Amino acid sequence: MKFTDKNTKDIKQAWNLLGSKYASDVNKMVQFGETNGWENWKGEEPKDEREYLADAVYQLLKEANKNNTITQFRDDFPPAHTPFIKFIQDKGQSVEQLHFINEQKIVFLIGTAYQKRQAYILKDDTIIELKTSINAIGKSKQNNVFAIASNNTIVTTQGWEGTVIATFNLDKAKDLGISELIPFNDGHKVLLTTSEGIFIISKGSENMIHPIPDLEDEEWESDIDMENATISNDNRYIVVGDQCSDHRILDNNGEEIGEVGPQSSYPDFCLFSKNDHQLITNSCHFYNGVTIGVDATNLTNINITAYEESEDYTVIDDGMRVYCGVATSKYYILGDAFGYIKAIDTKGNCIWKYFLGSTITSITISDDENTLWIGSASGMLHKLQLDKGLRDNHTIGNGNHYEEFRFIFWKEESIMKW
Repeated sequence: MKFTDKNTKDIKQAWNLLGSKYASDVNKMVQFGETNGWENWKGEEPKDEREYLADAVYQLLKEANKNNTITQFRDDFPPAHTPFIKFIQDKGQSVEQLHFINEQKIVFLIGTAYQKRQAYILKDDTIIELKTSINAIGKSKQNNVFAIASNNTIVTTQGWEGTVIATFNLDKAKDLGISELIPFNDGHKVLLTTSEGIFIISKGSENMIHPIPDLEDEEWESDIDMENATISNDNRYIVVGDQCSDHRILDNNGEEIGEVGPQSSYPDFCLFSKNDHQLITNSCHFYNGVTIGVDATNLTNINITAYEESEDYTVIDDGMRVYCGVATSKYYILGDAFGYIKAIDTKGNCIWKYFLGSTITSITISDDENTLWIGSASGMLHKLQLDKGLRDNHTIGNGNHYEEFRFIFWKEESIMKW
C-alpha cells in the first residue's frame, strides 16, 4: 500500500489524538482506583480505539526501517502495544536472558527454552547476530562472569568473551531446555534451571538439587512447572521453587536449610536485594500474585508457613504475577504478566510503574543504574533511560522514563526498530 502525504498526515493525527487520550484515561483510572479504592470506580475501562490504524502504521514502520527514517517516524508515531495485539499473537516471540555487558551493550536470546534460539548483541542501537549453536547465556551476580551453553557444553569466562575459567560437558542435563543459567561468582560452578530439574553443575558433577527425588515412587519424574531459582549476590544461598513446591532455601552446596511458603497459589519467582539483606519470593494465581520479603541476613532454619499472615515477612506487592526482575541499590524492578514494570522498595512501597505490554520476560540494567533494557513475550526489546523525562504523552504509568527505542523481533519478519 502506498501512502500519500495527505493520508499519512490523517493517520498520524488520528494515532496521536486517540493514543494520548487512551493513555490519559488509563492513568486517571489507575490513579483514582489506587487513591479511592477500586471498588469505588464506576466508570468504564478505557478502550484503545486505534486497531483500525494498525495495518497502516505497521506498513509505515516497515517503510521507515527500509528508508532509515526511524527517528522521524518515532516522533510522528509514538509506539503502542494494544493496537498491535493481532500481530503479536501471530508473530510474537519471547525475548529472554538479557544481560548487561558494558557501556550501552547487552546480550540476549530470542525464543523459549524448548525452541531453537538465536542469540544477539545489542550495542548502542546496532543488532549483532551470534552463533546459532548458543542456547543459553547467564551472568554471575558479582565479578562479571559469563556462562554460555551450546552443544551440551557450558563455558564460563571472566567478562564477555574473556579468559575461559571452566568448561562443563553436560551428561545428565544434556539436551534439556535451559530456562535460566547463573554462573557462580568464581565461574567454577553453574546453577542450571530446567523444567526437568534444577542442577548445580561443577567439574565432573551434575547434582540435581530440585525437586527432591521420591525414592519410594518408582514412577517419580523430575518434571516441574514454573521452575525458578536464584543465588544470593555473595553466593552464600541458593533458592529454588516450582509450581508444586515451596521456595526452598539451600546452602551453596545445595543442602536445604529453610523454606518460604507461598502466600498466593504457585511459587514462580525469587530474587535477593542488591545488598543481600532481603529475599523476595513471588507466588501467583492466574495473572495475579503476591510477593513477600524475608530477612536474608541469616536464612538458616527459616520457615515461613504458606497462606498465613506473619510478622516474619513483609508484603512487597499483592497484585503482580512476577516473571522477572532486577535488584538495584534503591529498589527492585519487577516485570509482570500484564506488561508492567514496577519499582518497589524493600518495605513494599511502589516507587513507579510503567506499562510496556505483553508478559515481561527479562530485564537487565546498566552498572550505573541509568539504563534499563526489557524483553517481553511480544517479541519487543525496549531500551529506557530512567528518570530522564517522558518522550511523549502516550505513556501509561507514572515512571518518568525516556524510551530511546524498541526493537521488534517478529517471526518471518526483518528486525525492526521503532
